[in-house]
Amino acid sequence: MPVKQTAGRDALGTFAPKFAELNDDVLFGQVWNRTDKLSLRDRSLVTVTALMAQGLTDSSFRYHLTCARQNGITREEIAEILTHAAFYAGWPRAWAAFNLAREVWADDAAPARDAMQAHAASMVFPIGAPNDAYARYFSGRSYLAPLSAGQVGICNVTFEPGCRNNWHIHHAAAGGGQILVCVAGRGWYQAWGEPARPLAPGDVVNIPAGVRHWHGAARDSWMSHLAVEVPGTDTRTEWLEPVDPAACAALA
Repeated sequence: MPVKQTAGRDALGTFAPKFAELNDDVLFGQVWNRTDKLSLRDRSLVTVTALMAQGLTDSSFRYHLTCARQNGITREEIAEILTHAAFYAGWPRAWAAFNLAREVWADDAAPARDAMQAHAASMVFPIGAPNDAYARYFSGRSYLAPLSAGQVGICNVTFEPGCRNNWHIHHAAAGGGQILVCVAGRGWYQAWGEPARPLAPGDVVNIPAGVRHWHGAARDSWMSHLAVEVPGTDTRTEWLEPVDPAACAALA
């Protein structure tokens, strides 16, 4: 959704109309909407870091922290961003930034735990442990519960809301591929060159070897699916680039 801003005209429209125009129409109307160059999430990350580096922790900083949250930066991510920036911007400035960020993300922790517990209770398979070994291939947090490692590898993969894996391909000289069986929540699957298709409990996706694809949770729902590895010869997974955040945001 395009960024629209009227704060300049609301506050300074009669006193400094040109400044208000530049603020609303150029900075927010044009620069922030160049999402083909940088996503809104990335622009929020840059802006928050730049404001913290200047020691600006006023109402504008709170506004941009709130935007960062709305643009998908999580409580854990803002904590890591400010911690990293503290070594370059200064420790006192980090303390001031953390005090505001803690207020903006204050209601995140408990609801997230409650939602995760409710999701776990909605299915017979366990959520498992954080999927740290593959975290670099995911946008957001995922969890992995191995169910079978014998004849066929089967894992229950759980995605937090908005989490998705990168584009990837399951290669095989013969056979191979993957089968997904959605067991709880709502999500998405997309093969390259095809529209994304929604996933709900009971939906099954057959993914032949060589098909470029991604899958993950809806923005407002946890999602779990069984990932069944189809036996094949010389199987391997090729991980590719992250999915375009703007394309995901456009999914209903």
